Amino acid sequence: MTGPVIVGADDSATTGDALALGQWAATTLDVPLIVAVVHPAPSAIGSGRVDAEWIADRHQAAERVLASARATLGDPPNVDYRVVASSSAAHGLHDLAEHENAVLLVVGSRSTGPVARLFAGSTAERLLAGSVCSVAVAPAGMTIAPGSHGRIGVAYVDTPDGRAALATAARLARRTHSPLLLVTVVARADAAVPFMLGTDAERAFLDTARESYEDALRKAADSVPDVDVSWELRSGDVVETLADLADVDVLICGSRGYGPARRVLLGGVSTRLLRRACRPLIVVPRAD
Repeated sequence: MTGPVIVGADDSATTGDALALGQWAATTLDVPLIVAVVHPAPSAIGSGRVDAEWIADRHQAAERVLASARATLGDPPNVDYRVVASSSAAHGLHDLAEHENAVLLVVGSRSTGPVARLFAGSTAERLLAGSVCSVAVAPAGMTIAPGSHGRIGVAYVDTPDGRAALATAARLARRTHSPLLLVTVVARADAAVPFMLGTDAERAFLDTARESYEDALRKAADSVPDVDVSWELRSGDVVETLADLADVDVLICGSRGYGPARRVLLGGVSTRLLRRACRPLIVVPRAD
């Protein structure tokens, strides 16, 4: 992996969380860091001088955001600061990531969300609807710095996008010398199948499902060389159980298992995790 980590910055309070996560990721992966601010591009049907003055004002505001980001990071080496003109923040970051062959896009969550929980705003959600690279979202008011737990979590299911998440997590684990925790969540007995099937049929269904999931987790763990991998099969609501996984540095999940190859395209679980996770969430593109 040689492309940069890109952090999308703005004037919100959550930019500091995104910068902390982006700096950790760039240092871990030993790649450059780009901090980018997107401001509006001139309109093709703008009103001349008024439009030009407004664009100039937005450009100056973007430069102030970059100056603040530089101060927050301490102006370390190997960090580039960019002002990007585009029709939207998500569009501008998408284009920059594609042009730079980025390995990761990092943004903060909505500042009005619960502290230490994700609550993705419109930019994060739009980034996660077709990004060419993995996208990371940092919880608002991140109280525990990335790298503190020394363990990487993977929301694992035996599907192409689940295996893509595992491959990304394994690369990160080798870089950090961290163990992996693979977690699969199955529904509780009272929510697994309709009650009219009967308790015996329900019990048989659950036993078969658990055996299948355990076998998939075991095989997934064995498929990752040179990494300490453990796995857990948990019961409960899938989103709530994964969102409460607090003792990991990051939680990595796949995107929806269909849609354009090598693009992020959110599914039901990953979309809802964006609004609940208490640790940084990384969503990876589906495999080719």
